[in-house]
Amino acid sequence: MLPAVHDEADWEAVVEDDAVVRPAALDLLARLGLAEEPFERYTTGSMPVYAIGDSRVLKLYPTVCADSAAVEARVLEHLHGRLPVPTPELLAEGDCENGWRYVLMSQLAGEGLAPAWPRIPAAARDRLAESIGETLAAMHGLDTAALGGSLAPPDWRAFVAEQRSTAVERQRSLGLCEPWLEQIPAFLESVRLVHGDGRSLLHTEVMREHLLVDPRTWAPSGLFDFEPAMIGDGAYEFAAVGVYTALGDTRFLDRIMAAYGRAFTPDEVLAQLLLHIEGNLPRYFKILPEPPEPTLESMAATWFGTD
Repeated sequence: MLPAVHDEADWEAVVEDDAVVRPAALDLLARLGLAEEPFERYTTGSMPVYAIGDSRVLKLYPTVCADSAAVEARVLEHLHGRLPVPTPELLAEGDCENGWRYVLMSQLAGEGLAPAWPRIPAAARDRLAESIGETLAAMHGLDTAALGGSLAPPDWRAFVAEQRSTAVERQRSLGLCEPWLEQIPAFLESVRLVHGDGRSLLHTEVMREHLLVDPRTWAPSGLFDFEPAMIGDGAYEFAAVGVYTALGDTRFLDRIMAAYGRAFTPDEVLAQLLLHIEGNLPRYFKILPEPPEPTLESMAATWFGTD
């Protein structure tokens, strides 16, 4: 019922068409004994994800990224009940068809931070920043030995070296212009790229879209979407935090770092952004303030500098 998905054309024809995915999801729910539950596909996110009643979530992983299901399942097991902010509980996982996989998890309460943000008062934002920082510190402080080799990369320093060597070409392929590209090698040479033993559990995409808040208190009520999780250096986490959680609010980023217990310089955060698998400077130019000078140092100070 679910066609295999191997490339972008398959993705557009299958994953983005709920008329194709929905019958398979319904069949899977029947196998899980949940056929009578109402279900509705979430309108955000790249994967097909369904709310099952008011207590469960079903996430489907197409063929091309089916390995992410095992990552998410292992991380959810590892984290449940261990962080200051709730994370989903793993309820079931398994194979679908044509290489697809699924994870069934508990549904978190709250409102998405992204749509809620304009209504959150300044004082509540400060408390929220502190909670996020404390949560990241707790997650990065967990012993990851139990995760074994289920998360990449096996060698953090080797990963950093590879990302550094390909940084210019990756940004060029995304459309970054030459005056910026030519600065990247010297910039990365000037910045400390590894800050610890590379054994921390990283979410890697902590952003407003992956955080929930209680609309009564604005306290964080959930952190989800662990499919891109990695084992690595805690500094790497702040690439996404700096861009997609703070989103140009340098005061908010400063308070997250203060609660985290370690402050990374603006240059260090930008360096991690250039190393990040999903790092995309042309995209960030569209959502973050324009640097006053055409230098990476000016970019770092503008996007991640002290308020």
